[in-house]
Amino acid sequence: MKSIAIFWFRRDLRLHDNAGLYHALKGALPVLPVFIFDTNILDDLPDRKDARVEFIHQALGTLKNELEQQGSTLAVRHGKPEEIWPQLLRDFPVGAVYTNRDYEPYALQRDAAVQSILSAQNIPFHTFKDHVIFEKDEVLKDNGTPYTVFTPYSRKWLAKLGARQFTPKSGAEAGQSRSFYLTSYPAEKYAGHFLKTTPVRMPGLAEIGFEPAGIPFPPAAVARGLIRNYGQTRDFPAIDGTSRLGVHFRFGTISIREKARHAQQLSPVFLNELIWRDFYSQILAHFPKVVTEPFKPQYAHIPWRTAPGEFQRWCEGQTGYPIVDAGMRQLNATGYMHNRVRMITASFLTKHLLLDWRLGEAYFAQKLLDFDLASNNGGWQWAAGCGTDAAPYFRIFNPAEQARKFDPESRYVRYWVPELGTAAYPKPIVEHAFARQRCLDTFKKALGGAV
Repeated sequence: MKSIAIFWFRRDLRLHDNAGLYHALKGALPVLPVFIFDTNILDDLPDRKDARVEFIHQALGTLKNELEQQGSTLAVRHGKPEEIWPQLLRDFPVGAVYTNRDYEPYALQRDAAVQSILSAQNIPFHTFKDHVIFEKDEVLKDNGTPYTVFTPYSRKWLAKLGARQFTPKSGAEAGQSRSFYLTSYPAEKYAGHFLKTTPVRMPGLAEIGFEPAGIPFPPAAVARGLIRNYGQTRDFPAIDGTSRLGVHFRFGTISIREKARHAQQLSPVFLNELIWRDFYSQILAHFPKVVTEPFKPQYAHIPWRTAPGEFQRWCEGQTGYPIVDAGMRQLNATGYMHNRVRMITASFLTKHLLLDWRLGEAYFAQKLLDFDLASNNGGWQWAAGCGTDAAPYFRIFNPAEQARKFDPESRYVRYWVPELGTAAYPKPIVEHAFARQRCLDTFKKALGGAV
């Protein structure tokens, strides 16, 4: 039987503009797409109604249908990758494996183990950049060290993005030059190179141990007007002014290059959000300690309080601070929380309640549909004051002022906290002025007066 190539889908669940898939299809071997429901990850999820697993399952169904329309299929397996890959090598005459790189610590360990399995049989393992615009070593200081402050990183990022590849001579883009780093990978040009085979059955959601979550998923398409106005609307949670594309970036159901091109044309503010995404990715890659430790070592000395009851009230949206409670209830009900409110709720947990940022980070990791380790960790360390470019410890959001500024008509709060103003709504868990002073005193003492 003639050898085949396998393309291993992970965080890139699309056929269009998929770097690794493009290179696989351009190769000499027919390509069989594969996805593995990784039980090393799934077994650690506490909720059998995890909406992210359902999202992946739906995306795979779409992929499978698209592939079967082209006479191929998607082979979906369920288990530990280190056990699934030997099975795949027994089932198919594999001559090469292609995939896109993943940068999280577990993914690096997993890929090293799989590469070892493949190398033992002299099977090449080709990996490509697809999930970010710039990988960890592509945007560095002039001395070759990583940036740990966002603003100079973003300047270098934008300057590097300016590298041009070509100037179209005809068509709608005539006379325009395009960034080399935003060039698409037209995998569809080589669709005929998929392995021709009969469809194979994909396991149902229940078969991998999960149930539908009942949470609606945001569309992958976003109106150009929303991106154009993003800078004016993104901070107001009652307005539909954010893209809600986080889950699609997380699982690669859209192309980061394509959205960056749109942002270049429409909104520097939106493009800046994509730069933050790359920035936090390279921080995680260069400083993997941030998964469990503060980026700034001196913050390891903060004596976080132990107050399980208060943490539970924060989780349930019962703190007595309406904007905080609205955000937490939105998260619990939908798997999403507005970006501005994420900052408010994180600041409240770490500064008003003086509870460890890792508690909040873990809760967001469990609940957020768009959970991304690098961005979630970076955001929480920012809020707690211990990360890169962090808000200093003496910057403490006043939830009431934040609500007045960003939800002036209380539309967002009233939607999620309908009992506000009645006896059913709890009194504040802590008084703001007291909490602020307690935070200042605690941090100042622990940090030796350092800012």
